[in-house]
Amino acid sequence: MTYLEEGNTMEGTAVDTDVIIVGAGPTGLMLAGELRLGGARVIVTERLTDPTMQSRGLGFTARTMESFDQRGLLPRWGQLETMPMGHFGGVQFDYTALEDAHFGARGVLQWRTEEALETWATELGADIRRGWEFTELAEGFLDGDAVEITVNTPDGEQRLRASYLVACDGSRSTIRRAAGFDFPGIPASRKMYVADVVGCDLRPRYLGEQLPNGMVMVGPLGDGVDRIIACPHGTPASDRDASVPFEEVADAWEHITGEDIHGGGAKWVSSFTDATRQTSEYRRGRVLVAGDAAHIHLPAGGQGLSTGVQDAVNLGWKLASVARGTAPDSLLDTYHSERHPVGKRLLMNTRAQGTVFLGGEQAQPLRELFQELVQYDEVKRHLAGIVSHLDIRYDLGDAPVGDADHALLGRRMPPRLLVGADGETRITELLHPGHGVLLDLADDDGVRRTAAAWQGRVDVATVHAKPTDGPDPLAGTTALLVRPDGYVAWAGSSAEQGLTAALERWFGPAD
Repeated sequence: MTYLEEGNTMEGTAVDTDVIIVGAGPTGLMLAGELRLGGARVIVTERLTDPTMQSRGLGFTARTMESFDQRGLLPRWGQLETMPMGHFGGVQFDYTALEDAHFGARGVLQWRTEEALETWATELGADIRRGWEFTELAEGFLDGDAVEITVNTPDGEQRLRASYLVACDGSRSTIRRAAGFDFPGIPASRKMYVADVVGCDLRPRYLGEQLPNGMVMVGPLGDGVDRIIACPHGTPASDRDASVPFEEVADAWEHITGEDIHGGGAKWVSSFTDATRQTSEYRRGRVLVAGDAAHIHLPAGGQGLSTGVQDAVNLGWKLASVARGTAPDSLLDTYHSERHPVGKRLLMNTRAQGTVFLGGEQAQPLRELFQELVQYDEVKRHLAGIVSHLDIRYDLGDAPVGDADHALLGRRMPPRLLVGADGETRITELLHPGHGVLLDLADDDGVRRTAAAWQGRVDVATVHAKPTDGPDPLAGTTALLVRPDGYVAWAGSSAEQGLTAALERWFGPAD
């Protein structure tokens, strides 16, 4: 009988599932798939009865594109368009200073991303329950052996019990409030608008246009639809949940540009603000937060969806291991220690972009300075790394690391072409099952024997990497331990350099 067939209990306490996820947006759906790959049972509750066809997000960053590739998901979107050009606060620069340089996938409507992720998670066995709205969190989640919630369903009120609960329910997360997470930061100071409009005959303004009364952007979406963003100066913030009529957006557009679009219409309309907040902790007992439930920011550079998906990829394999009992509960502490600094850096860069982008005439000298700075390759590499999320390097703390000075330690394994007995492959292909991967780069029997005790959790690939033109970070490396999220957790020239301890640290005791 398998673990999933047994009807798992956590520390002897009966539960309905291992993990409850509240919220079926990109973060919650990605997390559901990751948990299923790790063998954990998962229920996703979503208050909406049907998926929304609104698309705040229009693509994903280069690192998130790699994360989807790690799970074999990219074909679900068909042919994806990437762009070598990007911007920081509206100041354009190219990404050619980065290896495999591109800004990420553009023009992918968020509803398509959610559709692809929901299909994937469902295929893996995730139980997605729509029309189920969270109402109450029972006490005991801080030190109890399970967590219990109450939900309103189409059939009335029900209770669900799980080993862990994850809030993926957005910027106004009800779970976050119920569990007592604080949410410090900077309150909203202005109101802005986003809409997909038709019949307005607008010229493209991809990088934004600075005008005396505000900033506007226009991006064609095809079939006569344009995505517009209008950021008028001096418009006070208001309740984001309040409905926004198209007329209000058209008024703001005319105030900024002098163009009358009242004769057109909109497929959908919304507003947003520059509020910037982050929870001080990503975990309280058996409750965790991810995506917009953990951090909100100005949507500069389209990083919000991508950061939430990467939260899920970091958390999923860890939470599945802990819920199944193959790894200690302390592994979950690394979710906060690794992802909270990433969220903090996200808030920094989006605030900086907002200052450049929305500062009006006062920010013009700053824009001119940025335009000078981005001519330097070192600056381009730095900014491109920030916005693409390819610059992330996790602090592994006191974890066993082998060669502590290795250039890839804590970083994502780059998309090197690997050659083995069965031909060429890529690290993203080896990560499709959601296991860890030990790259045996020197045909070292000692490395393979050491990893054998973690079979089923860590796959061993005896390969060598094709050489590159520049400095090779793999030179002299016998083996690399790559976590299920694609980040290098250990590197060494022999198994005696703490490989056993590293495997125990990230994947629990040997079988």
